[in-house]
Amino acid sequence: MKKRLTAIAVFSALQLAQLAQLAYAADISNGRTLVERNNCAACHGANFNQPISPDYPKLGGQHADYLYFSMRAYQIADSNPLVGRNHPIMQVQVQNLSQSDLLDIAAYIESLPGDLTQKR
Repeated sequence: MKKRLTAIAVFSALQLAQLAQLAYAADISNGRTLVERNNCAACHGANFNQPISPDYPKLGGQHADYLYFSMRAYQIADSNPLVGRNHPIMQVQVQNLSQSDLLDIAAYIESLPGDLTQKR
């Protein structure tokens, strides 16, 4: 368990360093184009709030940093299973996207109205 936590901490630090290098204003319109081209709504539904299965998350309005790191984890699942996410559909969907593409997609999805609420 300790090895896994250490691996996650190292991965997180490296990803933050990479994100700092990519720091720029994300392009929401490019994110929309990428989402439409990759047909993300086929699974996540209209405005990313009506997934076709309860197993798929509602994403509209979710924080961009969470979305970016989630998509990035699908990209690295094969090379680092300790910190990667393993879902065959998502791994294929994001494998040819650059990190800046992921940032643009995350910014676009964050800009959508969301059904997510916080417990009070």
